[in-house]
Formats: sequence, C-alpha cells, structure tokens
Amino acid sequence: MKKLLLTLALIISLAAPAMAGDITISAAASLTDAFGAIKTAFAKDHPGVNLVFNFAASGALLSQMAQGAPVDVFASADQKTMDQAVEKQLIDTATRVNFVQNALVLATPADNPAKIKDLTTLTTPAVKRIAIGNPDSVPVGRYTKAALTKAGLWDALSPKCILAESVRQVLDYLSRGEVDAGFVYGTDAKQGGDKVKIIAEVPVETPVSYPIAVLSGSKEKKDAAAFVAFVTGPKGQEILAKFGFKKP
Repeated sequence: MKKLLLTLALIISLAAPAMAGDITISAAASLTDAFGAIKTAFAKDHPGVNLVFNFAASGALLSQMAQGAPVDVFASADQKTMDQAVEKQLIDTATRVNFVQNALVLATPADNPAKIKDLTTLTTPAVKRIAIGNPDSVPVGRYTKAALTKAGLWDALSPKCILAESVRQVLDYLSRGEVDAGFVYGTDAKQGGDKVKIIAEVPVETPVSYPIAVLSGSKEKKDAAAFVAFVTGPKGQEILAKFGFKKP
C-alpha cells in the first residue's frame, strides 16, 4: 500500500501543469549526478528550455509512465525496461539510442568490517547483510542476481540479501555502514567517495547498457529530441565520462 501511494503521489506531482518550455525526464537513479551536471550545460545551449528530472529505479519509472505520468524523455539503466516501454507503446522507437555503459561492482563500507576480498568471501559467516537492488524492478538487482547465479552463489547468498528500491538506496546502506556489502554501479561507488570501498568489478553476461528515448506521447518532442541529441553528443558524453560512465 505504501509503495502504491508513493507511486500515485509521483504521478500526481508529474501531472501538474507544465510551463511552456519544460521537458520532463524520467531517468534511472544512477544518472542523478551526471544529469544534474548535464542540466547546467544544456541550459547554456538552450536557454528557453527548462529540464525537470524525476529520478528513480527504471522499473518504477516505467510503472509511472504506464499509469499516465506525463514524461518527455525516458533514460533507463537496462535494455529490458526500455523493451517493456516499447511493448507498451510508450516511446518513439525511432529515437531510441544507447548512450552509455556502466560496470557492476561489489562494494563495502569504507572500513570493510567483514574483511571481504571477493565474491566467495560473501558466503562466510562474518557476512550477514548484503544490499542489492530488487531484481523485480531495479536493473542493478537483475544484473546482480544474474551474476551471482552464473557464479553459483545466488542460492547461498539470497537469504542474506536486503532488497533496495534503487541503486542509490544500496549506496546509502553502504555509506551508513548498515550492510556488510552491496552491489552497485561503478559510477555510484565513485559518488560514495571515502565512505565506500570498491572490492571488485563483477563480470556480467549482458553489458550494463543505458538506452534513452523520447516518449510517444510527449507534447514537446522537438525539445525532448534536442535533449537526447545533447546527451549523445560530444558535450553530453564528456560530462558523462567525468562521472565514470563508459561510451556505449
């Protein structure tokens, strides 16, 4: 019920009348800092366009859009969620493009109290709580579950897992030392600064690739397309690289 109320509240807030020149962008939580910097740079080239961001787990954003939230651009942290948006006829498929890649990493609080060295260390009794994104709705959680399953560790580790509603919630758990370990994107671990320690990059079968697209129902398609072009262009890519994102 609480999750439903939060979703409805977000839809209502997004449904408020937008001012002329406003572009609403629903973007994966892991893009929060990079897109904040892009907003400043974009404004210099497009002074009449105001960017309004809604950051959350990609699955939650998809649910909001499917329920009628007025959005102009969708940036997902995985292909599956964007594919679902295509199936629901929410996006203009001609505008869909991959714009960055990321890495999945195993991280701990800075002091690494459980002395974790690698994935297999997670099975030891010293490790009691592992934060992961909810695999049902959070892309980083799906990548994590797939990687641990491939490594033959999912069954042993799943009872220790604390499910988070976004990659940023996993990062918060790590930063506050509330878990022994967590799986986040490399870019998020970088934002954790000296509160988070990266133990290892985790191999993934499917690249952590981010697609972006204009919504089919957007009333500001010209400006929405301009934002997508900026993100995929030289200036946007330079900013994304500074935050640790890799080229698509």
